Amino acid sequence: MGTGGDEGDKSPALLLEALLALGLDQRTAENALVNSKVTANLAAVITEAGISGCDKSVGNLLYTVATKFPTNALVHRPVLIDYIVSMKIKNPAQLDAALSFLTNVGPDSLDTGKFEEACGVGVVVSIEEIKSTVTEVLKHNMEAILEQRYHINVGNLCGQVRKRHPWGDAKAIKDEIDKMLVEILGPKTEADNVKPVKKKKEKPAKVEEKKAALVTAAPPSEEELNPYSIFPQPEENFKVHTEIFYSDGSIWRAHNTKEILEKHLKATGGKVMTRFPPEPNGYLHIGHAKAMFIDFGLAKERNGHCYLRFDDTNPEAEKKEYIDHIQEIVHWMGWEPYKVTYTSDYFQALYEHAVELTRKGLAYVDHQTAEEIKEYREKKMNSPWRDRPIEESLKLFEDMRRGLIAEGAATLRMKQDMQNDNKNMSDLIAYRIKFTPHPHAGDKWCIYPSYDYAHCMVDSLENITHSLCTLEFDIRRPSYYWLLVALGLYQPYVWEYSRLNISNTVMSKRKLNRLVTEKWVDGWDDPRLLTLAGLRRRGVSSTAINSFIRGIGITRSDNSLIRVDRLEYHIREELNKTAPRAMVVLNPLKVVITNLEDGKVIDLDGKMWPDAPADDDSAYYKVPFSKIVYIEKTDFRLKDSKDYYGLAPGKSALLRYAFPIKCTEVVYGDTPDEIIEIRAEYDPSKTTKPKGVLHWVSQPAPGVEPLKVEVRLFEKLFLSENPAELEDWLGDLNPNSKEVIKDAYAVPSLETAVLGDKFQFERLGYFAVDTDSTPENLVFNRTVTLRDSYGKAGPK
Repeated sequence: MGTGGDEGDKSPALLLEALLALGLDQRTAENALVNSKVTANLAAVITEAGISGCDKSVGNLLYTVATKFPTNALVHRPVLIDYIVSMKIKNPAQLDAALSFLTNVGPDSLDTGKFEEACGVGVVVSIEEIKSTVTEVLKHNMEAILEQRYHINVGNLCGQVRKRHPWGDAKAIKDEIDKMLVEILGPKTEADNVKPVKKKKEKPAKVEEKKAALVTAAPPSEEELNPYSIFPQPEENFKVHTEIFYSDGSIWRAHNTKEILEKHLKATGGKVMTRFPPEPNGYLHIGHAKAMFIDFGLAKERNGHCYLRFDDTNPEAEKKEYIDHIQEIVHWMGWEPYKVTYTSDYFQALYEHAVELTRKGLAYVDHQTAEEIKEYREKKMNSPWRDRPIEESLKLFEDMRRGLIAEGAATLRMKQDMQNDNKNMSDLIAYRIKFTPHPHAGDKWCIYPSYDYAHCMVDSLENITHSLCTLEFDIRRPSYYWLLVALGLYQPYVWEYSRLNISNTVMSKRKLNRLVTEKWVDGWDDPRLLTLAGLRRRGVSSTAINSFIRGIGITRSDNSLIRVDRLEYHIREELNKTAPRAMVVLNPLKVVITNLEDGKVIDLDGKMWPDAPADDDSAYYKVPFSKIVYIEKTDFRLKDSKDYYGLAPGKSALLRYAFPIKCTEVVYGDTPDEIIEIRAEYDPSKTTKPKGVLHWVSQPAPGVEPLKVEVRLFEKLFLSENPAELEDWLGDLNPNSKEVIKDAYAVPSLETAVLGDKFQFERLGYFAVDTDSTPENLVFNRTVTLRDSYGKAGPK
């Protein structure tokens, strides 16, 4: 906690004057005074410095000390301040090194010799040395400088100089680089002032290989090569990375003591321990795929372990169906849990900790209704029962556990800070009464812990090293650490990443549940949903999903809406390499080949792969060509035009893998708009060279219908890019999101297709066998079209 001093007793005007005397600018000083949490530390630092005024550079360093000094080394703060005031430590680089050194030392005795060496005390870097090194660095980077001119990354150049002179003046280094760049390049041109276009992270592969000039690309960053490089090692988890600010101005700097961390490392063997903690109240969606990629992926990359932990604290919403599904889909996604655990496994330990918390005076039994709790939080008012005697709360909590208090009549609340600006510190509920049997724990309990109480505690009990979650949990960090600090428990490292938002869908479990239960879709595995079960049924592989996740990254920086086209790009990229080709006609139009004798069938070879070698029979499938052929209705029109490549009266088109045919006659039905069949002649010599190429299916034998299959075509489930923002989001459902074609015709080779098989139906897209499929009635889902709008428009 911050400590006060003489400065803390001054009026706001005098404090402002003292801060300005440190050389802080007016805005920084005023902001510090508004934030009482920072002011308390600043006042203490001013007192310890024993100065009434100083140079701005010194004042800024003291300000950094006040806001970033490690709480586990407070005993050494006066020593550091003395080094700053005496100008032995005089720049931010030295101060950063000092703070890092002191964090490692903690409250132990300080070896000043090692401290000064670590901070560069007494090291003087002359301007001549800086000039000499800058000259060498620019010479080494000359090729890039001449190519990129003033678009060169100056920060990178500064970093190269700083590596050789870590204690050199950063401003002097930057100024010298800027000066020499002007000498090399001359004045800026108009082109130099044009902002360069950012390069896309991902570029789809070109369909055709073209010769291009060789371009020297910048090497990929460490984060691109290894997205997990941003995470610290377990042994580093003694540093303060979360501050808990109180309304009275005090600050808790959450961190592990040396003893607690050593005990943790001994228990884990120093391994990375993560957890994937889904709540079993629905099916997993693609957002969970990102969580799995981070949780399981980090553990795998560091040779550690990842728990699959079911967050089962709400028995009313949880089902065994969901538990079974989650376990099965985690394996399908390619991840192997270290252990499968349940929050309910720890109910006894959680209860005992709740008793301990109450005994410490840090929890109390409350009788406010949910509406009253909400009202009191908004008004920052304490509950009337907040200060009830400890023994009374202990007795009532025991009554809650024994089922002697009615559901809704009492809760156990943590005694945090009702006046805090962060509502997640407003005495959160730890336990509720629910007379509902638990799907895993049975009927042993009638009180259940809240997420806010149980999550951090089980992370600690399981010795999790990295507690990873999405950004909306960022504001819960203070309450997460408050509870662990209050009980003196090991504190995992918390890190939040941007949640995955994809266009034209919803991923809220509440909304997904409505879509399923109200039968807007055909179950949790409907191929139009971005549930993992739906994606799998549609024909998407786990490797394509993981490739998509890796491509968008796992940082905190981007919480924008990702277009669904980007996912489709990764799906298409994989299927293009793995799905064999076949031909299917969705809406057949009968074509009679008049110059082919009755009963004759010519067996042709269709390519399963575009580059199928001529001597490999396994790369081809048999396509019968007979007198009766079927093409798509959309591939024929009565009126021809220059930009049309299909069939028309008197016009020719090439049947894929077969012969050119020419329409010679149109047979109409009862109306001029009804075309029953067309008649055509084929060119057995193939001397005709039409531009259009059509897919087709023919009768495999005279009078025998082609293989009949059911095909399901899917479009985006919602019309708007972001339906979740709409009040009437259900009104945005796309009425044409699913089309079922019962009587499509397929080539005979598809007759043996089974669940798991995937194909490219030429000109139509990529398709997968559906779970409804039987040998008598084959059903294919379109996974994705052939059109690559993501590749054309670029990454979104």
